[in-house]
Amino acid sequence: MGTNSSPDSRDYGRPSADGNSARRRKKSRPLDESLLRDLALSYAARFATTGSKLEAYLARKIRERGVAEDDDGRSCDLDVPALVSRLIELGYVDDDAYARMKTRDLTSRGYGARRVEQALWAAGVEDTVREDNAPGEYRCREAAIMLATKRRFGPFGRSAEDEDAPQDRDEHRKAREKQVAAMLRAGHQYEHVRFILDAANSGDIEDWLMEARDDDDNEKHDRI
Repeated sequence: MGTNSSPDSRDYGRPSADGNSARRRKKSRPLDESLLRDLALSYAARFATTGSKLEAYLARKIRERGVAEDDDGRSCDLDVPALVSRLIELGYVDDDAYARMKTRDLTSRGYGARRVEQALWAAGVEDTVREDNAPGEYRCREAAIMLATKRRFGPFGRSAEDEDAPQDRDEHRKAREKQVAAMLRAGHQYEHVRFILDAANSGDIEDWLMEARDDDDNEKHDRI
């Protein structure tokens, strides 16, 4: 004997004669001020976002669902910029916090300053906030080394046997060009790429990284 179930639960999601599911047939309610606010709060709670991204999301939802009408049949007045500004005031949306998080995430994955800048610009982060959260010299070098290590570029891909074996110059040149291109696409400075790929060994790269950390520490001390 089968389990008991209501007609709704049996039919839910079952394709109808015209091929549409019951879920697909159900149309979302047009948005009024309350529903729009709920959408904004839900989005901000689930995702790290910026004011620009949230505004674009709400505008898209309005296009998809339409605007509710009041008792007189007039469309409700939905002020998206004002709603987003209010959530920023309340701290639900923080462009600076988003920029810090995004910078930390991208550099920890081996991306350089240019890719960080592009990502923050695409998210609508203002110029001053992007500048304030741009990775410093130490973080940029660290990210470049991380990528080179992960991809086994430069000295990170050479073994003792490779050092002793004769190399075809043309093959070496092509391999180096591919490595340079990959690191530039990841947003790294050409000077950093060149140093890493031309380094004799990983020890020289480690010293180069520590040099940047010392410079950053001295700069912070001078500001104090």
